[in-house]
Amino acid sequence: MHSRETVDKALRLRSLGWTQQHIAFACGVSQRAVSHWVNGRRRNLASEHKRVSYCPRCSEASIHEEAYAYLLGAYFGDGHLTENKNRLGLYTLWIYYDNKYPQLISYCQAAIEAVFPVKACTVDRSGCTAIKACSKHWTCILPQHGPGKKHERPMVLEPWQQRIVDEHPEALIRGLIHSDGCRVVNRIRKKCPAGEVEYYEYPRYHFTNTSKGIIDICTRTLDRLGIAWKIHVNKLEPVHRDTHVVSISRKEAVARMDAFVGPKH
Repeated sequence: MHSRETVDKALRLRSLGWTQQHIAFACGVSQRAVSHWVNGRRRNLASEHKRVSYCPRCSEASIHEEAYAYLLGAYFGDGHLTENKNRLGLYTLWIYYDNKYPQLISYCQAAIEAVFPVKACTVDRSGCTAIKACSKHWTCILPQHGPGKKHERPMVLEPWQQRIVDEHPEALIRGLIHSDGCRVVNRIRKKCPAGEVEYYEYPRYHFTNTSKGIIDICTRTLDRLGIAWKIHVNKLEPVHRDTHVVSISRKEAVARMDAFVGPKH
């Protein structure tokens, strides 16, 4: 895409009576591009303003903060951004959910569309569904994006993100659990004094991630909610692939999580 300055120059030359061929040569663009502009198919300034006015980092626009906190958690859990090779500066947000949870997929789509006025669609993948949406402004509100994998670069919230998470901690945790967490029933075998065997079952939540930074964001948010947690590390080689598992198993903590995370379905 050519800059607004180039387009304005071409239109100015056209108003002076220049031919499209000469305009293309003077501006260093193709005649097809010039024809596109002079025939009114190029977006005008008002249209271009509307395309950036929804971004809270590029304009005075506000953002749906609860939806953003959820989307941030989903992105940290199992999401990433890719840049369009044919349209530099245009990014696609990808978030992956298990096929077993169609209502959560719809919930994530709704969150994306509440954050930005874009269309969130789904793409079938093996065993999962990819939720995708395109915008030039994803990197504005997801500044943690960068080259390489998330566990290979720092994952630290910017002050404006931390403020939103502090005000909507439940939404962030919900996004983390929906995308890369689970609620399971732990079954313990217990031998009684008389010799018989009994089984004790209790529910617990797990959130698993390789990024220490994302785990820190998760546990700090749980602390803010007053939810007790434990963590253990599954050692893998190389060391940076170690998997960190946050476990929530106390009865009152699980009940607190159930109140706002809800079942996966």
